[in-house]
Amino acid sequence: MIPFLVYKTFHLIGVMLTIVALGGMAIHAANGGTRDQSLTRRLTTATHGVGLLLVLVAGFGMLAKLDGPANSGWVLIKLVIWLTLGAAAVVPYRRPQFARALFLIVPLLAALAAIVAITKPL
Repeated sequence: MIPFLVYKTFHLIGVMLTIVALGGMAIHAANGGTRDQSLTRRLTTATHGVGLLLVLVAGFGMLAKLDGPANSGWVLIKLVIWLTLGAAAVVPYRRPQFARALFLIVPLLAALAAIVAITKPL
């Protein structure tokens, strides 16, 4: 059996990878770069995908270790945040005018997810 701390570590690594990838995409697009001009496009998209996968798998692993019900409202909030961060990868290049805002919103979404996980409000 995998300990809770291992799941938590992989979950946090996934969060970091996701934030770094989205930040890189946002900064590149905010500086006028396009998807075709990006020399690190494969790296950032792979980092984003691996980060999201780690967040999801490790998150459900931690959820299985908890004693409470898995269908709580806070879990749904975290899933919506996860989906939002997944969809956020298309924003910088399709709507470059929102790239700067995305750069600021992504860490706020991660902080919101952390607050929801700690407080479990619903």
